Amino acid sequence: MKILFAAACAISLLVPTFAASAKSTDRNQDMTIDAGAQSGTLVGDGKTTLSQGVVITQGTLDLRSSDAEIYMKDGEAVRAVFTGKQAKLKQQLDDGSWMDASADRIDYDIKSEVLVMTGNYHVKSARGTNAGQKMTYNTRTGEMNSGGDGTRVRTVIPPKNKTAAPAAATPAAKTTVPTAGSKK
Repeated sequence: MKILFAAACAISLLVPTFAASAKSTDRNQDMTIDAGAQSGTLVGDGKTTLSQGVVITQGTLDLRSSDAEIYMKDGEAVRAVFTGKQAKLKQQLDDGSWMDASADRIDYDIKSEVLVMTGNYHVKSARGTNAGQKMTYNTRTGEMNSGGDGTRVRTVIPPKNKTAAPAAATPAAKTTVPTAGSKK
């Protein structure tokens, strides 16, 4: 179970999407892994399969998928793959805002710290949204690549100050202008 815990801890690294940082104190919290079934090896080389609804929580991290596979190399977790319609990830960031992500497949290479989300992925945070069919994100460098493979990608960045509305969008106060012959 110690090795599976290490694998799940590495999954918490996949939330610093768009150069925001995941709640750093989450890694110091207990991790709970809940699944309908678990099979495989937790030592040496191999794969551990979690199925029938997987829920991983640690601090503010909440990851849910139909199935998960944790790949082991020399007794260490090296890759985690979450699948389902859709695998969902939610975590609070250090700045207090929240990040939500979903995709049909979330594949995280623990050694290289590269996350690949495929199949109708969608990432939403206070910094904006990004959606498409495939996104590759390096959690170490912050580099993100999406689209360019014949599919479209959509990014929406909100204005910095949402409360400030342009003057034209604000209705003007009703004023009465005196005209010739009026008693004002």
